[in-house]
Amino acid sequence: MAIVEPVTQSSLRRLRSVRDAELAGKSVLVRADLNVPLSGGEVADDTRIRAALPTLELLYARGARTVVVCSHLGRPNGPDPAFAIAPVARRLRELLGRPVEVLENTRFDYGETRNDIAFARRLADEHDLFVEDAFGSVHRAHASTVGVARILPTWAGLLVEREVVNLARLLSDDVSRPYVVVAGGAKVDDKVGMLAHLGARADAVLVGGKMAEQLRVAKFGGVDFELPVDVVAVERFEADAPAHIFAAEDVPYGWAVVDIGPRTRRRFARVLADARTIFWNGPLGVVEWPSCAEGTHAIAEAVAASDAYSVVGGGDTVAALNRFGLGDRISFMSTGGGAALEFLEGKELPGLAVIPSA
Repeated sequence: MAIVEPVTQSSLRRLRSVRDAELAGKSVLVRADLNVPLSGGEVADDTRIRAALPTLELLYARGARTVVVCSHLGRPNGPDPAFAIAPVARRLRELLGRPVEVLENTRFDYGETRNDIAFARRLADEHDLFVEDAFGSVHRAHASTVGVARILPTWAGLLVEREVVNLARLLSDDVSRPYVVVAGGAKVDDKVGMLAHLGARADAVLVGGKMAEQLRVAKFGGVDFELPVDVVAVERFEADAPAHIFAAEDVPYGWAVVDIGPRTRRRFARVLADARTIFWNGPLGVVEWPSCAEGTHAIAEAVAASDAYSVVGGGDTVAALNRFGLGDRISFMSTGGGAALEFLEGKELPGLAVIPSA
């Protein structure tokens, strides 16, 4: 394994929590992560909306006078009716069981992504304090994540607090061992920094998916990867294409690798069975195709069966675990996406840097 550099990320400090704020009679602006998928004008998956509820419920229980929520939705470059916040606001009110004001998509204003102080002031206007609860956006220095926090007294929401506590545990010097990292998925470039930083602290790094194909011909950071010894591949990249098992080095030219093979599944499962700490990000195959989900399912079963402290991140991985009915057997499921990867890479996240220490 590589020499482990000290973790210097100041966001590993204990953040000032909304649970310690004086809320009675106050007007509170909450930056939530309501960036959820839509289908036919309705919310297709309300996981992130549900994750925002504990903080909002706390604010009302502690006597906040008014609560106003803001969030981005998608990546529009200015006003776009396809990304209007209305269906998300409806679902939030249904789940919360009470009316709550939700501002229009913050990215409808060009000042959002520029961290424009004028837009930040409009958001902050007439509020007494700001609660940052959108962990999935704290890696972006936007007006609604950083600008407002430089105007109003700021506290971490319960979701941000929970994410930081659980992810920081993966960077701790006294992490329980054996410590196993599982990495997969198609977004390889997004995970390289995390693998170099986190992988150097781990006892084993198990790699599948598209990432395994790239790492088979490239090494970085001195990290030793355990790559698949056999894989499932198809001649044409289509859901109904016949799948064949090959030794990893014998895949025919032009064929697409779509899953880890049975020997690799057993090998990875044995490593996970002995783990005391597990971090997993990214499915190990084309998990949306049932015929190519067996590897990811096998690893999900192994992680769920383990006595280890387990953290799972990445939308596709979390969705797969929920689909397999195993989500409630994971210690912590992160909603952070790219923010979680940057946190575990050791980067300073601007949306956390502006929250005072406890």
